Amino acid sequence: MAKKLMKGCEAIAEAAIQAGCRYFFGYPITPQNDIPEYMSLRLPQVGGCFLQAESELAAINMVYGAAGAGARVMTSSSSPGISLKQEGISTCAAAELPCVVVNMMRGGPGLGNIQASQGDYFQATKGGGHGDYHAIVYAPSSIAEAVELMPKAFDVAEDYRTPVIILADGLIGQMMEPVEMPDNPNPVMRDKPWAATGYKPGGAKPRAIINSLYIETEDLDELCRRMQARYREIEKNEQRVELYHTEGAEFILCAYGTVARVCKAAVRILEEQGVKVGLVRPITLWPFPSGAVHDAIAQDSVKAALTVEVSAGQMVEDIRLAVNGCKPVEYLGEAGSRIPEAEEIAERILAMRRA
Repeated sequence: MAKKLMKGCEAIAEAAIQAGCRYFFGYPITPQNDIPEYMSLRLPQVGGCFLQAESELAAINMVYGAAGAGARVMTSSSSPGISLKQEGISTCAAAELPCVVVNMMRGGPGLGNIQASQGDYFQATKGGGHGDYHAIVYAPSSIAEAVELMPKAFDVAEDYRTPVIILADGLIGQMMEPVEMPDNPNPVMRDKPWAATGYKPGGAKPRAIINSLYIETEDLDELCRRMQARYREIEKNEQRVELYHTEGAEFILCAYGTVARVCKAAVRILEEQGVKVGLVRPITLWPFPSGAVHDAIAQDSVKAALTVEVSAGQMVEDIRLAVNGCKPVEYLGEAGSRIPEAEEIAERILAMRRA
């Protein structure tokens, strides 16, 4: 494995190429612009196709077309641009098409600002577009983890024929860290008998029909039942979570993305003061690791949990649902783009301890 110092957006783009992605369609928006810029250079070098679409709507529909033909395809954007892609993501889900969507979250709502945020949690985990569907959502906390998750994202998208979202705040896209890239990547490409790759009458391969429109009630009901059964399988098989110093903890912090790294610093500060604190970090925001969250917080030693977010408190709802009232769950954070500091988090835990 070759270790390189890379910017987050560029590392994610290269990891996608290493994972076999050969098609990228996108449109510029800060802070993810380095992804399409990098793809525009690298994809032609590996026989792939980069195309800057005329809009975010056009980009996601190009993704639909490439995925329908069986290609490994990806798009990326930042919060307002992802909002524009929602109908297309819903359509990809309904057509049972695998694709990867990267969202480098910026402040909102509206155009907001270009700084890091976590305000798109609801959009990513609760569907985002219309209808009864889910996308698998990965939330890396470092560039190295984002690189590790990219091949997983493409594989899982194809295994379950569903969109996968990489949900990262803008800090991960813009900072630089050492990452390891495979020297000779050899991704395993899945067979896709469902893909529309050409039909010959009388041939062995049946006609492929890529569709999300079902006029008959019974047909749509059958699709939705099939999708829901698939989501139950995803919930069973694909939950990922990191438990950091949670065993025997007095308080549990809950955070994802780069905020979780700040929380780890707060854990160390508190441990130096003799306060045992752990961190639960969901890596899959959907399927949400409710069981692991519950078990960590429900320990007899735990007095309460504190969810830390760069949002008005979105993940805290899932934490409270997982805990189901067995322990108090408080929230620290604010909307916009201000990242809580480790000392601030530690002081909040100390205040909870004194209460």
